[in-house]
Amino acid sequence: MDLNLNRADYLQVGVTSQKTMKLLPASRRRATQKVVVGDHDGVVMCFGMKKGEAVTVFKTLPGQKIARLELGGVLNTPQEKVFVAAGSEIRGFTKRGKQFLSFETNLTESIKAMHISGSDLFLSASYIYNHYCDCKDQHYYLSGDKINDIICLPVERLPRITPVLACQDRVLRVLQGSDVMYEIEVPGPPTVLALHNGNGGDSGEDLMFGTSDGKLGLIQITTSKPIHKWEIRNEKKRGGILCVDNFDIVGDGVKDLLVGRDDGMVEVYSFDNANEPVLRFDQALSESVTSIQGGCVGKDGYDEIVVSTYSGWVTGLTTEPIHKESGPGEELKINQEMQNKISSLRSELEHLQLKVLQEREKYQQSSQSSKAKSAVPSFSINDKFTLNKDDASYSLTLEVQTAIDNVLIQSDVPIDLLDVDKNSAVVSFSSCDSEANTTRLELKIRSIEGQYGTLQAYVTPRIQPKTCQVRQYLIKPLSLHQRTHVIDHDRPMNTLTLTGQFSFAEVHSWVVFCLPEVPEKPPAGECVTFYFQNTFLDTQLESTYKKGEGIFKSDNISTISILKDVLSKEATKRKINLNISYEINEVSVKHTLKLIHPKLEYQLLLAKKVQLIDALKELQVHEGNTNFLIPEYRCILEEADHLQEEYKKQPAHLERLYGAASHSSWGLCHI
Repeated sequence: MDLNLNRADYLQVGVTSQKTMKLLPASRRRATQKVVVGDHDGVVMCFGMKKGEAVTVFKTLPGQKIARLELGGVLNTPQEKVFVAAGSEIRGFTKRGKQFLSFETNLTESIKAMHISGSDLFLSASYIYNHYCDCKDQHYYLSGDKINDIICLPVERLPRITPVLACQDRVLRVLQGSDVMYEIEVPGPPTVLALHNGNGGDSGEDLMFGTSDGKLGLIQITTSKPIHKWEIRNEKKRGGILCVDNFDIVGDGVKDLLVGRDDGMVEVYSFDNANEPVLRFDQALSESVTSIQGGCVGKDGYDEIVVSTYSGWVTGLTTEPIHKESGPGEELKINQEMQNKISSLRSELEHLQLKVLQEREKYQQSSQSSKAKSAVPSFSINDKFTLNKDDASYSLTLEVQTAIDNVLIQSDVPIDLLDVDKNSAVVSFSSCDSEANTTRLELKIRSIEGQYGTLQAYVTPRIQPKTCQVRQYLIKPLSLHQRTHVIDHDRPMNTLTLTGQFSFAEVHSWVVFCLPEVPEKPPAGECVTFYFQNTFLDTQLESTYKKGEGIFKSDNISTISILKDVLSKEATKRKINLNISYEINEVSVKHTLKLIHPKLEYQLLLAKKVQLIDALKELQVHEGNTNFLIPEYRCILEEADHLQEEYKKQPAHLERLYGAASHSSWGLCHI
């Protein structure tokens, strides 16, 4: 059956974080449910829909920004108690809004992720995991990289407590008490975890994960090892995954997988006979989807997907049809309802216009007062600067809670600014559409390794008085390197060895300065090893360091050359004497050139094909057909649009490869 869902916007709260909206359990199947949502103003709001209008059940006073919202209660009973994390505090509310818990965790950092299971509370700040039972400390773990999400396998179904941490270094860490039982490498930085089918699946051990580069997967977490069940690659190059849920929206008796992405895409996957997910429905919203839930909110008997977005909209994608067949009496009733709604909206609009005039007058009076403080309006920006492995470029995503007027990009190092297919912002010199209300835009940037500095984005929203925020992003010396967990040790490697009077923290800070995806805090232990892969050339780097010594190995001599220059400068700034030694493997130059050659050949052939297109089209028009052309030229004409699109997407790609080839040879002379 086809899945047709119609959009219904319910209300707007403040800016929301990931996983801060839930539906309270229904009293019966397909009965309308209440929605509870927390925002950056610290307000927790619970509402239900009645005759097409949002009716508030309870609303708390503003406070600290709400980072997470979860439902809990006694195990094996309806989970209808609301728990929110704000700063380092956990608060609990009944479904009527009465506060029954205020638990100060005394964490030194704000809570980033939370999971509730009966009387067990699982929390994580950026690097710290804590397990509490009845608000008493049980277990603690310090992670080697940032923790993005946390979950626990269902304790009511399994005879053990098994928390799982989703960490930025592309690893799921499975804990037992305060120790890591084992680690699971996943294909991207995991951003969200969820129990399969909401209960861990048939075994109770099935765990879903979503990554920041848009991949989905299912893993069975057994006591001894992980079992990978399926994985969905992000073939359509969609946004990162922020939220998932399980709900039978198709109505076939099997729960479907609901997915919300940071580019505003909502997806529904059904499961085939082999239990593999198949995409059944997708719809693009204009801003990132922070929470997603399946249930019934708008009207009894009609299932829907309820989402919250970054700017605070709570929206339903409902199975209720827009147009209904009805008799004359029913039609009159619908028309009357519509008239009532229009008059209600008119009076609300008049009230808002009056309020705007009052606030504008108040602002002018306060700004003209001699004692006036800065009255510049503040606004929230959701930004992301991430390396894409597929095309060795950086994606800069900027999302504002109100319409964007303009964005100025400034860089103190050479970069290529690329266009993005799905972008509402066009990289060109053109007149602007003043009526457009873009709240989110994405830019693609390609940097050159060895040239490092700062990229700045000046974001100006469409609000009065005019104001601007500046965001800064570091372009690192080895900016195109990405963390990996396995490298090929059989490659010919060049080695750079540093020794001197420097601490473990100092050498770690140098590595953070040079390479992306390295945790800011030094890892636990006296020595650490990180592996990296160059996303542009597929060369690799092994970095091992401790107090007084750093050893860096790479099959690309230019990587070693860049590291030597940058690390020498950083040590000189801190007045630290470094002893630098090299072991150069001349075979590595030939090896790197062999890696570059097929890429160079492909780009050269692409450039030649694109140059031929105009001439071949002229011949086609002159002759009236392409029968006289050899198959190779006919193929170029057939694929002309695709070839030109690919060539347009990769400006200076050929020059970069030439540069990489010459730099690899030059690195040998330079060292």
